[in-house]
Amino acid sequence: MEILIVRHGDPNYALDTLTTKGIREAKLLAKRLSKLDVKAFYCSPLGRAKKTASYTLKMMKRKAETLDFLREFEGKVIDPEKGKMQCWDRKPAYWTENPDYYTYDNWYKSELMQSANTEKEYKRVCEGIDALLEKHGYRHNGKLYDVIEENHDTIVLFCHFGVESVLLSHIFGISPMIMWHNFVALPTSVTRLVTQEREKGKAIFTCVQYGDLSHLYAGGEEPSFSARWCECYSDETRH
Repeated sequence: MEILIVRHGDPNYALDTLTTKGIREAKLLAKRLSKLDVKAFYCSPLGRAKKTASYTLKMMKRKAETLDFLREFEGKVIDPEKGKMQCWDRKPAYWTENPDYYTYDNWYKSELMQSANTEKEYKRVCEGIDALLEKHGYRHNGKLYDVIEENHDTIVLFCHFGVESVLLSHIFGISPMIMWHNFVALPTSVTRLVTQEREKGKAIFTCVQYGDLSHLYAGGEEPSFSARWCECYSDETRH
C-alpha cells in the first residue's frame, strides 16, 4: 500500500485559498498525480487544500472524501507572553532543552503543552488516521500494523504541513516536534509512504520520498518559501 501526503499550494491564509503562484503549483501537481492509479482521494475541509485538490480531481474526473482530521492541526497552548497560539510555534532554545519533546509518549505532557487542547487534538488526529488505514487493510497495533488485507492500493491525502507532521509522527512512533522543526514540506510537496511487510501479517510504513517537488522543477516553477524560517538571523525573512 502507498500513502501520498500532499501539502496544499502556496497559500493565501487570509482568504483560505491559493495565491496565483499556488494555482500554478497545483496545476503542475495535477499533471503528476493524474498519471497514477489512485484508489481513493481524501482532503482537508479547508479551502486551500480543497482548491489544491480540485485541479487533480477535475483532470482525473474523480471526487475526494472530506475528512475533518486532515484540517490544519489545531493543537494550542497558552503562551505566558503571547496568549493562546499554535503548540508547534516554539523557539529552538526552548524545546530542544527538554528531552521529553523528543519522545513520542511524552512530548505533549509538559506544563506548556497541557495548558490547552494539544493532547486532545493530537489523539484525535491519530485516531483519524488509524481508522482510515484500517479501512484500507492495515490496523495499528503498538508500533506495528496488523495486515488485515494486503494490497498495492495508493491513496492520496491533501492536507497541511502541521497536520502532515502529526500524521508522520504517529505512523513512525516519533515526536511531532522533530517533524515540525527539523523537516519542512513546502507547498504542493508530495511525501510517499510504502508498506514494508517482511513478516507475514505485520507491516510498517517506510518513507521513500519526503517533500518531493519534482513536478515544480519539471514545470520550471520555483518552490514557495511558505513554512520555512530565516536561513540566517540577519536575513530579512521570516523569524
